[in-house]
Amino acid sequence: MSSQSATITDANSGTTAKVLVGLGFNCYSFVVRDGEEQVETLWACGDFANGTSPPSHSGIPLLFPFPGRIRGDSFSFGGKTYSLQAGDGIGNAIHGFVLNRPWRLLEQKEDSITGEFQASVDDPEILNHWPADFRITVTYEVRDGKLASYIRVENRDENPLPFGMGTHPYFRLPLGSKGNAQECVITVPAQKVWKLQDMLPTGETAPASEVGTLSQGMRFADTKFDDVFSELDVISGKCHTSIVDEQAKRRLRMVFSEQFGACVIYNPPHREAICIEPYSCIPDPLSLSESGVESGLQILPPGGAWSAQINIYLEKCVEELP
Repeated sequence: MSSQSATITDANSGTTAKVLVGLGFNCYSFVVRDGEEQVETLWACGDFANGTSPPSHSGIPLLFPFPGRIRGDSFSFGGKTYSLQAGDGIGNAIHGFVLNRPWRLLEQKEDSITGEFQASVDDPEILNHWPADFRITVTYEVRDGKLASYIRVENRDENPLPFGMGTHPYFRLPLGSKGNAQECVITVPAQKVWKLQDMLPTGETAPASEVGTLSQGMRFADTKFDDVFSELDVISGKCHTSIVDEQAKRRLRMVFSEQFGACVIYNPPHREAICIEPYSCIPDPLSLSESGVESGLQILPPGGAWSAQINIYLEKCVEELP
């Protein structure tokens, strides 16, 4: 598979990021200079840059127009039924259309890069499987040691566009060569967890404390997740999550805009990373919304637009944990 890769750099901080334009516009490397060490914050398969590894298993996959699963291989919207391809190994569609397809490079500067995917332009076959044409534009920027992601979704159709947006970052643990992965503390300020049956939300929630202590901070060694959380604490329109490696004296922060109302936490089987995944909706949003559950499903009118932002950065952490 062809995979056009691009590198952006912040000369002042020494921060770099690498993006596979030819495979889902996946940012698969974000390296931050801390003293004499170059700290890789993202985990990716060794051959990922060659385009030969599963696109959902490395870096930061972009999940659109639905993050997570849709029940079975079809759904209904606006009185019509649309077929999908099952891809999760248990009969459900998963993670949308854009993570495994080539994007178009719109602009590249030294410290930023912008890519775009539009269904009618880049893969018109998608229009047979989704109610409306869409365009998603993403810009990555590295500046002052931070990786900023700017996401914009547009309805390019005469019909309403239902969608959900998510990202699936694999954060490498520990945070550098001197860290301790098992003692890293993951914090996600979520109040509710969705009850799942066959990996799909039932429509019912429970207190997040029933599955762990993520809102107060939870040791990586104690995590075993593939769960959907919501009712996220928001401060000034943003949700703040973090990973602290006290031994390395580093904290990785991911701050995302309140348009992402849910968050999936997932432990990959190799346990060399933790996934903290901002979602604008919970999985299977179309059928849940149809049954009266508030799923976070967005419906853009013709010509409408939606935007969100995610910032990731590494910082010194010298204080002791509570």
